[in-house]
Amino acid sequence: MSDPFNQDCKHNNDSLSSQAEQLRLTGRYPGSRWVPSPNFGARPEGSAISLLVVHNISLPPGQFGGTEIEDFFCNRLDPAAHPYFETIAAMQVSAHALVRRDGSVVQFVSCLDRAWHAGRSCFDGQEECNDFSIGIELEGADDIPYTPEQYRTLADMARLTMMAWPKISAERITGHSDIAPGRKTDPGPAFDWRYFSQLLAHEEIA
Repeated sequence: MSDPFNQDCKHNNDSLSSQAEQLRLTGRYPGSRWVPSPNFGARPEGSAISLLVVHNISLPPGQFGGTEIEDFFCNRLDPAAHPYFETIAAMQVSAHALVRRDGSVVQFVSCLDRAWHAGRSCFDGQEECNDFSIGIELEGADDIPYTPEQYRTLADMARLTMMAWPKISAERITGHSDIAPGRKTDPGPAFDWRYFSQLLAHEEIA
């Protein structure tokens, strides 16, 4: 299966550079579907985008394919639709983008803005990671394998993000659990960091 996001991203280096420049200027990932969330704010003056945070989310937990994630990030989740929703419906959170199981991308917040994805967090001694990070959610759960399409899309998004904001290096791509240890566990043991790193480096995968 070919994933929609990658259809728009597999071009020559000149095209990739152009896409990265557009991302830097507009904050929008090419090929993504725009579903604006109200849960964002301006980045603090002088903050430089320098971190990419990988998350996971599934609503209801462990179930995939519905509109509930979009509803949640847009403050329209029906608390009566599932017992779990009663515990989260009042929360106001977001991420910059969501990678669905088929590799397609939904974007909620411009990368130029501050999405509400990390919460209380710290990376390399710098607190409040929302101020300087981009948050990408994978539709998934800590203990359910992610799809090949998701890994390919995430790697393509990460490469574009690194080109758009060079302060983000491979070493500054991290999991939510790493910036909020003890509070968050995603993307969980199911996320294969070695495989993702190989894709990011364009290495051949056995």
